[in-house]
Amino acid sequence: MHPKRIAVLHNYYQHSGGEDVVFHSEVELLRSYGHEVFTYTVSNDSLKGLSALQMARRAIWNPESYHALKKWFAETRPDVAHFHSISYLLSPSSYQAAYECGVPVVQTLHNYRLICPGGQLLRNQKPCELCVGKHFPYYGILYACYRGDRRATLIRALMVQQQKRAKLWERAIQVFIALTEFSREKFLQGGLPQEKLVVKPNFVAPDPGIGEHRGEYFLYAGRLSPEKGIGVLLEAWQRFSTPPPLKIVGDGPLASMVQHAAQTSRAIEWLGKRPRDEVLTLMQDAKALIFPSIWYEGMSLSLIEALATGLPVISSGHGTMASIVKHGYTGWLFTPHQPDALAASVEEALRSPERLREMQQNAREEYLRYYTPEKNYELLTNIYRRAIEMRQGGAVCES
Repeated sequence: MHPKRIAVLHNYYQHSGGEDVVFHSEVELLRSYGHEVFTYTVSNDSLKGLSALQMARRAIWNPESYHALKKWFAETRPDVAHFHSISYLLSPSSYQAAYECGVPVVQTLHNYRLICPGGQLLRNQKPCELCVGKHFPYYGILYACYRGDRRATLIRALMVQQQKRAKLWERAIQVFIALTEFSREKFLQGGLPQEKLVVKPNFVAPDPGIGEHRGEYFLYAGRLSPEKGIGVLLEAWQRFSTPPPLKIVGDGPLASMVQHAAQTSRAIEWLGKRPRDEVLTLMQDAKALIFPSIWYEGMSLSLIEALATGLPVISSGHGTMASIVKHGYTGWLFTPHQPDALAASVEEALRSPERLREMQQNAREEYLRYYTPEKNYELLTNIYRRAIEMRQGGAVCES
């Protein structure tokens, strides 16, 4: 069955991020192909002022969301429901509402929350998989892996546990979307059903086009936070006797560290947060993108944007980065956490102008092969058809 009426649901966090961008991009993509798209959104801003107990009740199983969504599904009667985030207000009860209305469910896995209460498979600024495959993530609670708060970590753990107890993964969710082969393997290790896990990457639209890359600078574009490897980046630039120009775009908790580095080194320029079109222009002119993330990542849009503009990437060689960046073909992969290894990759790029030009074309071809809106639409509609086939029959809501 070709899906015509599609419900897309998303729970906004209190701070905007990549999941919001993907949600909006996929809605616009579907509408551009003539689908009737119904969106249902809530925001965690409404949680302000609630006690921990009140927040926990909504996160683990929100009866308000359940009843509201049963009514909404009865009114809209979608062929399929595609969820992005459900934390906290939508809660696992939203899956139950879809199940009781006979609506097939697709869930995109933007982070590792189903197998790690911290959501990043990261602890003490190093990859951590202690909770992967465990019946209950005791280690995550012990180490307070979510925001350093045991109570908040427990709420997240109980939210996932409720999905397991209600057997929602088996009954209510037909397809899980992992963003890369790497993340699919991690979710399989974490216990998600193999037959329900598919890979569909993010995409970039509109196509920014390949750049001329005449600038002599390297570029970092992203959040200025510890897990992004900002410390590794700044240490690497201290290894050069004559450091090459580095432009840093973004903001975050380590902004003061970046500002200090820019004040003490003429080679480093901090541009702060910039609109997306300005970042793409910088990518079209840069020599290479530096991506030193120390966590596995979900799927950073900046990597795909770099490929779209024909920008080679110098990246940490683990996690989803190793699934996207092809060493020696679209960039360089270096040993994570190692400023010396990053500096050595930058030096190799500086010594290899002809190789860089080849990588520019390779990067662009990689985008055209895997990350265009057209390719993504094909993958997405095939996933919807698969979900519909797997959920034949069942109850139907009455409006």
